[in-house]
Amino acid sequence: MHKRFLVTACILAAISVALGAFGAHALKELLPPASLNTFETAVRYQFYHVFALAITGILYKYCPRKIIKNAGWFFLTGILLFSGSLYLITFFTLTGNNQFHWVGAITPLGGISFIAGWLLLAISVGKS
Repeated sequence: MHKRFLVTACILAAISVALGAFGAHALKELLPPASLNTFETAVRYQFYHVFALAITGILYKYCPRKIIKNAGWFFLTGILLFSGSLYLITFFTLTGNNQFHWVGAITPLGGISFIAGWLLLAISVGKS
């Protein structure tokens, strides 16, 4: 499982860099500043939690405890829900599709997942 977390972290890091470049160059001309800021927040939090996932993978290799694995799953879930919902909001703004504003309600669930992942990681390190 540690290799899956590490490989996934590397792939998500590459995607973060690509999306960041896309936002800085292509979207800068197409989106209002508030929407561009939303996109940049999504990229930033994805990238932060790529490191959390990598740390989780390393820790899991040396201490394969369920709590560490669960932390990794929470980080992945957080990336999907938090960053994913912000990417969708940006996409819907870009396309002028305003009927999917409810997607913003998913974002806090991703934030809660990030927090849960960090707390589980802290507990696992504290117990080892």
